[in-house]
Amino acid sequence: MLASGLLLAALLSCLTIMVFMSVWRQKKLLGKMPPGPPALPFIGNYLQLNTERMYNSLMKISKRYGPVFTVHLGMRRVVVLCGYEAVKEALMDQAEEFSGRGEQATFNRIFKGYGVAFSNGERAKQLRRFSICTMRDFGVGKRSIEERIQKEAGFLIEAFQGTQGAFIDPTFFLSRTVSNVISFIVFGDRFDYEDKEFLSLLSMILGSFQFTATSKGQLYEMFSSVMKHLPGPQQQAFKELQGLEDFIAKKVEQNQRTLDPNSPRDFIDSFLIRMQEEQKNPHTEFHLKNLVMTTLSLFFAGTETVSTTLRYGFLMLMKHPDVEAKVHEEIDRVVGKNRQPKFEDRAKMPYTEAVIHEIQRFGDIIPMSLPRRVTKDTKFRNFLLPKGTEVFPMLGSVLRDSKFFSNPGDFNPQHFLDEKGQFKKNDAFVPFSIGKRYCFGEGLARMELFLFLTTIMQNFCFKSPQSPKDIDVSPKHVGFATIPPSYTMSFRPR
Repeated sequence: MLASGLLLAALLSCLTIMVFMSVWRQKKLLGKMPPGPPALPFIGNYLQLNTERMYNSLMKISKRYGPVFTVHLGMRRVVVLCGYEAVKEALMDQAEEFSGRGEQATFNRIFKGYGVAFSNGERAKQLRRFSICTMRDFGVGKRSIEERIQKEAGFLIEAFQGTQGAFIDPTFFLSRTVSNVISFIVFGDRFDYEDKEFLSLLSMILGSFQFTATSKGQLYEMFSSVMKHLPGPQQQAFKELQGLEDFIAKKVEQNQRTLDPNSPRDFIDSFLIRMQEEQKNPHTEFHLKNLVMTTLSLFFAGTETVSTTLRYGFLMLMKHPDVEAKVHEEIDRVVGKNRQPKFEDRAKMPYTEAVIHEIQRFGDIIPMSLPRRVTKDTKFRNFLLPKGTEVFPMLGSVLRDSKFFSNPGDFNPQHFLDEKGQFKKNDAFVPFSIGKRYCFGEGLARMELFLFLTTIMQNFCFKSPQSPKDIDVSPKHVGFATIPPSYTMSFRPR
């Protein structure tokens, strides 16, 4: 009895010492966190942040606390990185340590850590590796996907011709076209432009994407644990994301019924075949939940980011008709009017390439990037970030770094041209992020942006109902995403 009592006392003593050591260690680590504004219980730094302009609020704080600082979004403690040097040091020089995925509360409500975009650890590595290889198998980076984009561009030209020069909102014209490229990869087919289910899906993508940019969307990032139970626009965003998940699940069921393991038709088939191969592996990451969430990630990202960039691009070209005229001249000289543009034409079209880069830089579609998370206790500069710390690499601050762009607040293709008018690369051009979690759809997006923009401009001039000086190019919302203002335009045949 005495021995067992002594053993119990010893165990309790060891446990107490371990608890105190853990608390002491955490306090020591927290003492070495980057500086930041004092936070209040529960609401954190809410009073210092403007949820209408979250990006601007964080940049304002950086002017006081430097390029690396800590901010509390409600009870979420986040380290914010501003400017090229800080972002590059973290995501490139310490790529492994900063390769974890942080929280994006709106999407996390449905993804819950599954799928290629929002997962961590071995799951993220396996799904990412598989997704990259499978997308290559279905033509990404090859001539076959270029032909698919060219074909889709042809359908878009017909749709614009059908408007007969009327002023229209180009939003769904562009999203239908861009979405059909990724749809061909993940679903094995394209949608008809008038397909009601397709239009409903695009509306769900647009609605949930725009919610993340709104003031309520940023408020939800801070107080999701409470707001998820309350009425409000967040409930509509969840409904839209759930509708997208239900559609993907239905597509997966259709593929399961007609699957031929020897002849995969699309990304879903390839994943199902891998699931069969690993069905005896109790630790496999190739299961239905990851299939649905990975497919949803590809479909969503492959639809919205490129179409939003093009939408912003059209607005910038109407604001700057001199730039539009120079692109028209280069297209006429290099491509002519008797054939469709090819991706290889890009090498002979430095001005057009510079314009596309400047549209991406100025548009800054994902200004705060997808959040990262450090995978272990990490020394960064003179700070110590505890394992699991969330990190916001502010991509917008890199795209507007005055050390790399002479007039970062202005739309100016000269940012990407040398003295001889040739295209020049810029290390601070990071719209697809950098490091181990960069957007692996970058190659496809670059090809789409070039081929869609040049094909459209080969056939049309852009016309706004306003004079260029009256066109407002300031974004409608800036939060997780940047949403361009709503506008109408006319596509006038050349």
